[in-house]
Amino acid sequence: MKVFVTGGCGFIGSHIVDLLAESGYDVIVIDNLLTGSASFLHPKAKWHRTDLLSSEIDTLFVREKPDYVIHQAAQTHVSASILDPAADARINILGTLTILRCCVKYKVKKMIFASSCAVYGDAGDISITESFPTQPASFYAASKQTAELYIRLFHRHYDLTYTILRYANVYGPRQSAKNEGGVVAALIHKQLAKEAPIIFGDGNQTRDFVFVEDVARANCLALTKGDNETFNIGTNKKTTINELAALISSFFPSPISCLYHPERPGDIRHSRLNADKAKLMLDWQPAYNLETGLAETVHFYKTNRL
Repeated sequence: MKVFVTGGCGFIGSHIVDLLAESGYDVIVIDNLLTGSASFLHPKAKWHRTDLLSSEIDTLFVREKPDYVIHQAAQTHVSASILDPAADARINILGTLTILRCCVKYKVKKMIFASSCAVYGDAGDISITESFPTQPASFYAASKQTAELYIRLFHRHYDLTYTILRYANVYGPRQSAKNEGGVVAALIHKQLAKEAPIIFGDGNQTRDFVFVEDVARANCLALTKGDNETFNIGTNKKTTINELAALISSFFPSPISCLYHPERPGDIRHSRLNADKAKLMLDWQPAYNLETGLAETVHFYKTNRL
């Protein structure tokens, strides 16, 4: 079976590609390397360097004839979406529409979409289920929610099968420290550089941190399960950024104390995802807790300076 992975040279996408290739799938990657790296590409995967909005996308669907599409490529910076909402929409909405149109035109069996916990907005310090109302607080979150709506309408009008996965805060090897969601990578990089890590706000905001390999496994399970459903992918455990920084510091013999900067526009206070539905319908649950996931992540960055 042949699987297209958009953004397959990126942080999450490359881990999905690894798991697919090791599971015997024929994997085709579409990535423009704007944020990804060719060094992450699995040797068994075939890569086309192109943009989501390129006319070449149709040609690739004709040539490769994928059975499934896992759509990971996206603009993921909240602050960038606030500075330029139109650019964010072009990638996250129009780019998704390009992939959806090709899925229907070339009879793809199923599309799996990477959405985000950001669609829920600032829900408060609660365990969020999929039935919770969406209330985006940034243009990035709005573009992800809009893409979800288009996917459901493509199912309604064109019978395209889909699964939507709403990720909690994903962390792990290969993550860029430049992305706001990459707080784990940013804190580790600062400790390695012997510079003061930066925390935005008071550090008491909470996040649900899910390890990237667990996220990759959810995508692979969704190829054959969870048709036309939306799932939270998280651990349902809350961790303050201060607690996270302290955990990361424990991996370093002489850690540097953190500096505190003002909160960033569009950041939410609390986010924690209930993934019971994924456990029931995808047979998925996280295999890594935060301590074991951080140990692997710190080891990666100590041996691979990105």
